[in-house]
Amino acid sequence: MDLPIGPIDHVAYPVADLPAMVGFLARVLGARCTREPYRIDGAVAVQQVEVGDALLSLHRHGNGIDLAAPAATPGCLDICFRWNAPIGTAVAHLAAVGVAVVEGPVPRRTAAGEPGQSVYFRDPDGNLVELMSTMS
Repeated sequence: MDLPIGPIDHVAYPVADLPAMVGFLARVLGARCTREPYRIDGAVAVQQVEVGDALLSLHRHGNGIDLAAPAATPGCLDICFRWNAPIGTAVAHLAAVGVAVVEGPVPRRTAAGEPGQSVYFRDPDGNLVELMSTMS
């Protein structure tokens, strides 16, 4: 049965320090804050950022929002972004912004089964972030 499911709309990303994570994602992945933050009692609880075509909802840990995964804690994610250039340019970019590669480049397959290469690094909360390219 075919269901009318489209691409993922957004990913909830639990973080320990919202300003630090927004700054890191802006510096490393070009994240843009294009929406007003969601506040609870005047404090920012959620800040959405755009990374390429992806929307990340950065949730301050312990923000009082109950609609979340039971173990949603900073450092629980493993997320992959497509890098639309040769993987060597991703490695060079990470070096230029002072982010250590923890693995790669290594061969990987995309969700569609295409051959590619990936590099991995960690964000300030320890989440594993992957950049994957299918370009040589």
